[in-house]
Amino acid sequence: MALRDLVYFARGRVNRTMSRLLTRRAGPPPAFTPAPLETVVAGPRTPLALTRLLESRDNAARQAAVARYLSARGVPFARHPFATFEGSGENFAVDVGGGDRTLVLIAHHDAVPASPGANDNAASVAILLTLLERLAVAPPSRLRVRLLFPACEELGYLGARAYVRATPPSGVVGVLSLELCGIGDTLAVWDATAETPFLGAVRAAFESLGRRADESYHVVGKIPVFGSDHRAFAAAGVPAYGLSVVPAAEADALRQFVLSPVKSAISAVKRRPVPFDTYHTRHDALTTVDGAALDMVTQSLETLVAAVAAR
Repeated sequence: MALRDLVYFARGRVNRTMSRLLTRRAGPPPAFTPAPLETVVAGPRTPLALTRLLESRDNAARQAAVARYLSARGVPFARHPFATFEGSGENFAVDVGGGDRTLVLIAHHDAVPASPGANDNAASVAILLTLLERLAVAPPSRLRVRLLFPACEELGYLGARAYVRATPPSGVVGVLSLELCGIGDTLAVWDATAETPFLGAVRAAFESLGRRADESYHVVGKIPVFGSDHRAFAAAGVPAYGLSVVPAAEADALRQFVLSPVKSAISAVKRRPVPFDTYHTRHDALTTVDGAALDMVTQSLETLVAAVAAR
């Protein structure tokens, strides 16, 4: 086991322990019932409606729901099962477009135990499923867009690590992993420690939509406590970042929260800023997710695909 994998393994275990403490602190669990799967599959194909595909299901059911949705829509997809002593699961990958350059967009389908997992991360899966339908209408001819739905992100990015080991990322020009994309009005790109052509494309795409740096979108350096699947690609030398949505009113509090590990741990038992107030808790439900935020991210990613394809 490589040292990096050992670190991720330890991070995953700490993550699960902290999540259990937070859910206990949150009090008795609200009564959530998953929406009937076939009703969601046959229903509206908006990001908010598709968030119900995974919300309140256990991880085995969430994994099966993604596969069922893709199959029902007639979408060809690749299955990437994995099993290690850390855990097991199945990643799904869908390619749209063609060419020798690949843009990877990621949304993990698992959630921490006892959480409905709406914002983390059913909303992000719903965004990519909506984006898939839009890209399928006019696939980019000079860019392959890979939508990756990994398992076991909550176990130290296990699914993404297994995927990168099995599928070396040659030709990948950039990666974004979507995390906490359902609450807020401001985009945040994080783990961006250096300027790269891909980060430049992300900036250009956001600014073409009228967003302004350090106002309606932020680029943040390495996050010391939190992470996501893009780190498996970054470890392989690929420009890879996290993408989240946050409320502008919470920007300063969030910056202090995510960039100060010790203060974050203390804050976790007091007040956590939105959207971390429901993160990994029993209150991460569909009722907290904002459809406008989901639509904003979908549009931003659509614009990013066009920007990268044109380069």
